[in-house]
Amino acid sequence: MFTIPEQFSAATKANFDAQLAILTAFTSKALESVEKVVELNLNAAKSSWEESSSAAKQLLAVKDAQEFFALTAAHAQPNAEKALAYGRHLASIASGAQAEFSKTTEAHVADTNRKVLAFVEEVSKNAPAGSENAVALIKSAIGSANASYDQFSKTAKQTVETLETNLDTAVTQFSQATAKAAPRVAAAKKA
Repeated sequence: MFTIPEQFSAATKANFDAQLAILTAFTSKALESVEKVVELNLNAAKSSWEESSSAAKQLLAVKDAQEFFALTAAHAQPNAEKALAYGRHLASIASGAQAEFSKTTEAHVADTNRKVLAFVEEVSKNAPAGSENAVALIKSAIGSANASYDQFSKTAKQTVETLETNLDTAVTQFSQATAKAAPRVAAAKKA
């Protein structure tokens, strides 16, 4: 049979180990996301450089203004689509990272709650007579903290979903506007 100080010491060590594990998991996920963003940016920069070089060569070979405007208009739509694809990919990386952080946090919170409740139960068995109200108060506080975390988690998920919806809407509207404008620009430049 353990004494309360020994139980508290063991619980503290277990909590420290769990926090270290979650910190390691968060750091790992953050570094993975940064690596993906860096890779995306390097690929985008390389692609942009190659396309800019090719477009510059084409523009230097232009014979008249009409051909210049037609070539410029022809490059506008693909560039807008590439910018949208880049934005979507970047949003996908951020959303994936957020989902991983949420999953790790939820698992950690559930595990911690289970351990805290087990600790409170064990301590309450060895608690002196008359401390039932204090134990009930602690259990109530834990329940309130869990409810607050659940509400915070739901709100965070709704916020992310709203941001993703707004991003999708903005991308769709931009894509539609670009698709409508490109033929008009090309027709106006030919005239």
